[in-house]
Amino acid sequence: MKKNVFYVMFLLFVVVSCNRDELQNQVTEIEVAQKDPLEAKQINGKINESIKSTGSFSWTKSSDHFVWSAIFQGNKVASIGFGSSKDDFDRSLSSDNEQIQNEILALIEKYEGKEKSRVLLSADKYLNQMDVTIEKQETVIALRKMKNIRYLEPADYHYFENENKFSGTAKSSGSSGCGFESTALNAADYTTVTPNAKAPWSFYKHNITNAWSYSTGAGVTIGLIDSGVSPEQSLLGSNFNNGLSSGRTISKVGVHVDSVWPWATGYDGPNDQCGHGTSMASAMAAPRNNQGQPVGVAYNANLIAYRAATNVVLDGYHEQNGVKIAFTELANNNSVKIISMSMGHIFSVGKIEDGVKYAYSKGKLIFCAGGTSTSFTNFVGVIFPAWMPETQAITGVKENTSNQKCDVCHSGAEIDFTYQMERASGNNVPVLSYYNAQTDYVGGSSVATASTAGIAALVWAKNPSWTREQVLNKMRQSATYYPSPNSDYGYGNINVLQAVQ
Repeated sequence: MKKNVFYVMFLLFVVVSCNRDELQNQVTEIEVAQKDPLEAKQINGKINESIKSTGSFSWTKSSDHFVWSAIFQGNKVASIGFGSSKDDFDRSLSSDNEQIQNEILALIEKYEGKEKSRVLLSADKYLNQMDVTIEKQETVIALRKMKNIRYLEPADYHYFENENKFSGTAKSSGSSGCGFESTALNAADYTTVTPNAKAPWSFYKHNITNAWSYSTGAGVTIGLIDSGVSPEQSLLGSNFNNGLSSGRTISKVGVHVDSVWPWATGYDGPNDQCGHGTSMASAMAAPRNNQGQPVGVAYNANLIAYRAATNVVLDGYHEQNGVKIAFTELANNNSVKIISMSMGHIFSVGKIEDGVKYAYSKGKLIFCAGGTSTSFTNFVGVIFPAWMPETQAITGVKENTSNQKCDVCHSGAEIDFTYQMERASGNNVPVLSYYNAQTDYVGGSSVATASTAGIAALVWAKNPSWTREQVLNKMRQSATYYPSPNSDYGYGNINVLQAVQ
């Protein structure tokens, strides 16, 4: 009897051992199967699936293999955010940031088998963030186990470019939001005001022209992060002080590198090569001129315009890096009170998120576009970074409404304010063209954002000693849905006259 029991137990041991071996072989096979990176089409497919099913996508919540695949398919460049806690983004407030950075680089050197000089691409001087080159999946796995890694993301994965390639329906990211057209304005879309400027129809819907009796934005500086400003539009250059606009300044800064290679250096200057940034600058601060051209909301505000990207789609290394740099430099400029950006992405970018948080920590009031649809992103809600709590998300609505989004605008719970920018005729907001003495129309959540930043400048100029929160509260109290925001349109349209009284 004891022999039989022993024999049964022996058989059980053999079976269990065999099963364990089989399981180990299966695990080995899975690991071997994942040695090869996913193709870009597979990566985009998983990103789209996540957004459609959950409303968002996050690299942090993705697998090691998925993150490594995107890094591999993006020139093998990764962005690392580090720190002793998830909110430890400010290098000046981190006494151990150099030690942590060196520990991370040492680990990468160990797994990659390369010296530090071949691993480190750049280290931000204001943020606990750096860009590195990574080839091996083992490196990604090891890094993500480190307690001082806040995020590890691909730094040059071109989602939009790939989506365009695979779907065949998307607009080229190289031209997204861009245009150098000039359009004659319909007389019904503006009113001539002294000394001979065209006040857009939308100004009257928001009581902006009446608000000018109380504030014109004088003394307030707005920082614009976009594609730059046209060198051929003198009203946004040598004639920035024209007509009733006086005593103010415009500065143009370029922090964009025009190259497909992440390791390329050398900024390509502040001049707009897209047209979008020129339109935004016009909407918020074009002079109240005597040349028969459109005027901006805050026509006496100062303007610092950053060329940070090629176009509105922040789809590559130099676009994302340029925006991060623009946010940190504007954050450290004490004269800047307001930052406006009408660009973004459909999922978060760690280094830009750090830049936004850094600017917010310096007291800046930040406005970001809620999103403008393309043929393949109409399933997306409010875009990044507008959904961040540190920003005010703005979208455009149709004339005489506060809860009917424009035909191409996004809406959602993260929206804070709306701006009327689409007429029944289909015309949008009149602005200065890229070229002198010419005009154009611009729409979407972009112009809504720039215009709302101009409104904030009027409120702050009227109350120069106010804090950011006081300015925001006054804007909210002067809007359609105060004190109970709409679920998709926030506080709605702002009555600017009420906001400056």
